[in-house]
Amino acid sequence: METAIVAGGCFWCTEAVFRDVIGVSEVESGYIGGSAPDPTYKQVCSGTTGHAEAIKVTYDPQVISYADVLDVFMGTHDPTQLNRQGNDVGTQYRSAIFPLDEAQRTEAAAAVARWNTEHDGTAVTTIEGPAQWYPAEDYHQEYWEGEGQRNPYCLAVIPPKLMKLRKSFQDKVKA
Repeated sequence: METAIVAGGCFWCTEAVFRDVIGVSEVESGYIGGSAPDPTYKQVCSGTTGHAEAIKVTYDPQVISYADVLDVFMGTHDPTQLNRQGNDVGTQYRSAIFPLDEAQRTEAAAAVARWNTEHDGTAVTTIEGPAQWYPAEDYHQEYWEGEGQRNPYCLAVIPPKLMKLRKSFQDKVKA
């Protein structure tokens, strides 16, 4: 198993997408890229810690490659919005990839370049790190499967992302 860490706005939304991707065995919501040790959700939401809401994806590279994980990431959020996704505004909602080694860093740069080639060079996705990962509080984990399906924000934002996943990455979606 291998790990990828990406930030694409609200972690509830990106977590919901990657839970439906073949080869993905675990998705953990958390915080990365900031200066405060052990940040809380409230601190990160304030925009003062420098952390991004992110997900840590555990996947089987025999089923899905890191490059494909990144293509799904780039294709299921809006990498053209600087420090925001929809109504979520602030550096904590930035589009970023956090490579865990030099090979991932090279693949991350290639993924952004691929997206830019296909979309006229408009991604603002950053490649950051190394950085410390902090798991989010328990109530954020598997949010869409539980509380999220009663949350009006999630009901407005997550289903379109899941439809985009199913439309654009049909061969990467769990049955």
